[in-house]
Amino acid sequence: MENEFLVLLITAPNDESGREIARALVEKRLAACVNLLPGVTSMYHWEGKLQEDSEVLLICKTHRSRLAALEEEVKSLHPYQVPEIIALPVVAGLQTYLTWVGEIVQMPDSAS
Repeated sequence: MENEFLVLLITAPNDESGREIARALVEKRLAACVNLLPGVTSMYHWEGKLQEDSEVLLICKTHRSRLAALEEEVKSLHPYQVPEIIALPVVAGLQTYLTWVGEIVQMPDSAS
């Protein structure tokens, strides 16, 4: 299980929305930590048009066992019809940090 840690990238339209999502994820122990990076410029196609928006990027640290619940929580709070939720595997990391992440998100069989 120790190799199943994830970093998630989630964008939000503004600081207020990003903080609401981040706070809920950490309070509910769906993520051990969420970093908010303001001032991200996103370019994408939506509804047939090229869009360019300023957004906040959330970087979430969690465990794969919490992914489904985390996705549901984000979808319930997020103002976008299709929020960006991208999970990237952690291939290496400081073991004591990963142990802490596992303990915080209360994953079963946490590494010790």
